[in-house]
Amino acid sequence: MNVVSPQKLKLKVDRANDVSALLLQPVGARACFVFAHGAGAGMIHDFMETVASGLCDRDIATLRYQFPYMEKGSRRPDAPAIAHAAVRAAVEEAARCCPGLALVAGGKSFGGRMTSQAQAITPLPGVHGLAFLGFPLHPAGKPSDARAEHLSDVNVQMLFVQGARDKLAELQLIEPVVRRLGASASLHLVQEADHSFHVPARSGRNDRDAMSEILAALSAWISAITV
Repeated sequence: MNVVSPQKLKLKVDRANDVSALLLQPVGARACFVFAHGAGAGMIHDFMETVASGLCDRDIATLRYQFPYMEKGSRRPDAPAIAHAAVRAAVEEAARCCPGLALVAGGKSFGGRMTSQAQAITPLPGVHGLAFLGFPLHPAGKPSDARAEHLSDVNVQMLFVQGARDKLAELQLIEPVVRRLGASASLHLVQEADHSFHVPARSGRNDRDAMSEILAALSAWISAITV
């Protein structure tokens, strides 16, 4: 097990916004995951901490960062252009701090969607692939695949790790989306898990089991696309 402490960083997003970031880089790291948070919780949320420490144990560095609205304590997510600028600043910082490491970008829910939009508009330099942990395909109770339209403009490998009971990505919609993307996209379903990757006791599993599955799938995919 890697025992390292996160390095605190500051990222310059634009003239009006600086944000905090945390770099966790194990000795012998083989890649770096630039990892954005979801809409309702920042980079130090338990989920983010667990993913970062779990990947560290698997020799993968992570750079977690705040979006400007979260840095300011607001509950209202940034406009896409600002969020995209934060994604780009984080990728640039990861490249600076981790020279020689293959980069993968993505995030939880909103963070993953903002990363994919940024990549679709202009490719993120040095990024080998995008990993989404709970891609928010549509609002709860409003099934649609309109949020996936830009994914056809993403020119790198993509991994969708989705809870099979995710109310923000109904299976009958997310599965066809991934199929349409062809060989560039993979879908890993966490059975019985919801959007937060919580699994009910009746499933015979617990949230720790679900997280172990997520980390195994994510680390294996990162290894496969960064060799």
